[in-house]
Amino acid sequence: MSSEPHRTYRIAVIDDESESLASICRALKKVGYEVSSFEDGLAAVQNLDSFRDIDLVVTDLKMPRVDGIDLLRKVREVNREAGFLIVTGHGTVETAVDALKAGADDYILKPLDLFELRNRVHQILEKRRPGIELRFLRRQIVTDSSASPIIGKSAAIQRLLEQIATVAPTRSTVLLLGESGTGKDLAAQTIHARSLRSRENFLPLNCAALSPTLLESELFGHEKGAFTGALERRLGKLELADRGTLFLDEIGEMPLEMQVKLLRFLETREIMRVGGASQLALDVRLIAATNRELNQAVEQQKFRTDLYYRLKVVTLVMPPLRERAEDIPLLVWHFLECFAEEHQRPALQVSPEAMQALVRYSWPGNVRELKNLLENLVIFSKAPALHLLDLPPEVRQQRAADAQAPVRFEELNMSSIEKQAILQALEKTSGNRLKAAQLLGIGLRTLQTKLKEYGMTER
Repeated sequence: MSSEPHRTYRIAVIDDESESLASICRALKKVGYEVSSFEDGLAAVQNLDSFRDIDLVVTDLKMPRVDGIDLLRKVREVNREAGFLIVTGHGTVETAVDALKAGADDYILKPLDLFELRNRVHQILEKRRPGIELRFLRRQIVTDSSASPIIGKSAAIQRLLEQIATVAPTRSTVLLLGESGTGKDLAAQTIHARSLRSRENFLPLNCAALSPTLLESELFGHEKGAFTGALERRLGKLELADRGTLFLDEIGEMPLEMQVKLLRFLETREIMRVGGASQLALDVRLIAATNRELNQAVEQQKFRTDLYYRLKVVTLVMPPLRERAEDIPLLVWHFLECFAEEHQRPALQVSPEAMQALVRYSWPGNVRELKNLLENLVIFSKAPALHLLDLPPEVRQQRAADAQAPVRFEELNMSSIEKQAILQALEKTSGNRLKAAQLLGIGLRTLQTKLKEYGMTER
């Protein structure tokens, strides 16, 4: 019933008692988990690579050759996000506590209550869901070595990724629109990485960073002696991107005289270097981006109409961060992990109050602002966790009502998600609890427990 990242949770079960092993596996498979089993700790260690994609390990504590604690340490070397549930007898509770100190999430006593086992499994998976989702999202998105994945599970981001997947294999020119800091450069890299040109050059050029003269030379190249200081021939970005992709950032800032020359290239697919005497045919895919309203620039005659329509063959709009606040926790975990590794600092946790403030803030600088803040916090933090007072005043003080598209942090909690899922299942099945439980992939007894827990029995 969890908000899973479009797949079933994967659980590994290890127990040297065959009957116990079979019983646990049946109980977990019954409620829809994908289960793999190992007859003892040594068998699991010998197949350690298979644990890279495991979400939770349920293991007996006392086993010959490799016990549960040794197994925990081995699995952690290949998979830091996996949860651990230790199964132990009454006489080894103290050892189970040692397992918790070693990094296990919880332990459960034999003889097993299978209903309680499923509850403990559910609780651990929910606690570790952010890390599990992040790992899954990273592997979902095809990127090259220079492009980070687009992180997000919101409807807006999923729609964008679907559009990218559709347009990437084509030859179409793409226009990326969106506020500053929304990740237009990352979207351009992702389009290139998922295209048939992915093995060729991806070259970016910021149109706002150069004067008209330098921009022309940078874009088209120049011959030796073409102007003062042109001591040798220089190839332009278009020529260097032949058979690959050229990304023109801030296209709305391109001078009108350069717009004419770019339009000519889009029409003829040929260029002439500055000071040159012959045309060069090129095969370059163009991706352009701007945070300006180009249609208004056209009306104000600051951008050519013909170029505008040439560029907007395919238009993708990058959603601002305030419109996908449910992605903020994933982005926070991702950036904290990346910066901890980059700056060789310990990984930071985030208190619920701090995360609530981060989710509620409107982020006028979008993902770039969030990324820069988190890097600063990783560098200067002296505590193992980020708390509300560690955040800048503007982030701490903003109320949800101040945001243009506020999302209550509570809506991201599992209890709210579960309630909504139960209500929808009951509505679809006209109140039939058995069918609703089957639709949710849980047992009828679990559904009845949840209804009672949330005070929904009357409804």
